[in-house]
Amino acid sequence: MLFRAAAALAFASLGSLAFAPAGAADLSGVPSAAEMPFVKAVSADLGSRFATTAAAESAGYIRYTDEDDTGAISYANRHWTSVDEKHPSQLWYDHAGRLIGADFSVPYVAGKPPHLFGVNPARWSDFDQHIHYGLAGPNGTTTFGATGAKKIVAAGGDPAEPTAANLVAAGIAKSPSDVKFVFEFPAIWDLSVWVIPNANGAFADKNPAVKPVNPPKPGMSM
Repeated sequence: MLFRAAAALAFASLGSLAFAPAGAADLSGVPSAAEMPFVKAVSADLGSRFATTAAAESAGYIRYTDEDDTGAISYANRHWTSVDEKHPSQLWYDHAGRLIGADFSVPYVAGKPPHLFGVNPARWSDFDQHIHYGLAGPNGTTTFGATGAKKIVAAGGDPAEPTAANLVAAGIAKSPSDVKFVFEFPAIWDLSVWVIPNANGAFADKNPAVKPVNPPKPGMSM
């Protein structure tokens, strides 16, 4: 996701932050008249095509986070350029597997938030390059985590192409066989939108209709 909330946990431990362009703090989460066509279009389209996590996985999205404090569990397709409204880079589901939101992204260019989809450029946040991974947990579960690009470099790896061996060298995994997945999350501009009704607006940080079941504990990192 809500990479806003999920990343806040990871970046707290990575020493990195997500930023929004100047003016973002002055915006309401409620879409403007110019933004409503985008919100309506993606809500209808994504709700139809990706109503279930199985549909997302069939399209190449993989789960890479636990539930965050907004109630979102994030899936990424690892394609970070959303060429149009039909191609979000991330989808969010609640604990019951209901599609609740999505992220659209483009590669980061300093000082140049995107002018796309009729959305105010100030709604796009930027994220630093970092690494996500999943490790084998007990009873077939997956332990999700994230680390900074510098840690992969220090382990002798390339952050653009991180490997299981890099995670072992970095002391994150005990064995390459424990690594279920690892991928680069590049520097991007990111736009988050709720695709279900939200009393606070489609661009709000949280949705009062979505109640987290297993939210992260204070001080807990991804």
